[in-house]
Amino acid sequence: MAVSNLIAEDPVPDAAKVTSGSSFYLAMRILPAEQRDAMYQIYAFCRAVDDIADGDLPRGERAGALEQWRTEIDACYAGKPREGLVALTQNITAFHLSRDDFYAVIDGMAMDAAADIIAPDETTLDLYCDRVASAVGRLSVRIFGMQEDAGRRLAHHLGRALQLTNILRDIDEDAGIGRVYLPRELLSQQGISSTDVNSIVNDARLPRVCLTLAERARAHYEQSDAIMAAAPRAQTRAPRIMSGAYRTILEANLKRGFDLPRSRVRTPRSRLLWIVARNIF
Repeated sequence: MAVSNLIAEDPVPDAAKVTSGSSFYLAMRILPAEQRDAMYQIYAFCRAVDDIADGDLPRGERAGALEQWRTEIDACYAGKPREGLVALTQNITAFHLSRDDFYAVIDGMAMDAAADIIAPDETTLDLYCDRVASAVGRLSVRIFGMQEDAGRRLAHHLGRALQLTNILRDIDEDAGIGRVYLPRELLSQQGISSTDVNSIVNDARLPRVCLTLAERARAHYEQSDAIMAAAPRAQTRAPRIMSGAYRTILEANLKRGFDLPRSRVRTPRSRLLWIVARNIF
């Protein structure tokens, strides 16, 4: 599941279609109207391809539907979008968004569509994080107006921080659909060699794997903080809110622990509003 885990039929969301209590909604609401609209278009695209990857269609049909989205993106860049993608095309032009980043998101969703990911190796996990999270970040930082090098570095680190947080938060939810994104090498270090999903997530040694991955996420958050601290504050308000919200999730999971039973951790709306207030100016 992508950081976006975000519409197949209607690719033009507005504020009412984005969950009002979500960190994404709160982060995007503070943006100027043009940037906000562009981010909703990115959200819509991500939601469309994520829904395909996680849907019930046979895998071959999911692959075909994702490939059709590649064709749709090509049409946008050719200036010939279908009616529902006119706004996305306008934002592609206005913010100089890279076609390769849209392709990368599609490629990441194709990884989920092709087969259930179970204990990927480190290289595959990092590629997955880059495609489903950091590629979204690369699109986003252009919309925020960040300088190219700083923006790409922020997308790299914050994307991975958010996706690793997602993975740690959603261990049991992902297992319910036959997936385990925890890397094979970390599992092996703790003596977990099974490829059976239930055996992995119910193993008493799993918390040690999770703690190692959590420290990796923390390191990416710290790198992100340094990049954002050196950038104009107006350009980093939205990513700072996203970082604050997701870091709260990570710390809450660490406080709860990863031993069974793992109750679902939720961020109080009051905490989200505090994070927004702290970063709005």
